Amino acid sequence: MTSETDTTEFEVARLRVRPQFLYVRHGKTERRKALLVQARRRKGEARGGHAGAGFTATKKIGNAVTRNRAKRRLREAARVLLPQHGKPGWDYVFIARMDTADIAWPRLLDDMESALISLAAD
Repeated sequence: MTSETDTTEFEVARLRVRPQFLYVRHGKTERRKALLVQARRRKGEARGGHAGAGFTATKKIGNAVTRNRAKRRLREAARVLLPQHGKPGWDYVFIARMDTADIAWPRLLDDMESALISLAAD
């Protein structure tokens, strides 16, 4: 049984510019059926007490409607899971895969949760 005091929740800020995404690309990566998660610890004064989250989907995923749906699903899953399983001072990039837009919601959550747990353990 977990209580509210067992989890340390923190603020999640969005990654918005290309250099932020490129920085995270050189960190750790976890691949799952529904998504790919990249993570890297921020350096220097930008570290702070929050986590960064960025979302992307390439044209391989499908048309604009499919890519937007996949990113919306990733954003919602990250909103739920990142404060519990992410680490403050780290940036995360969530990359959609072919199945992201259509996979069952519980499976997407499980994939993201297992990827975040694996990244936190390293």
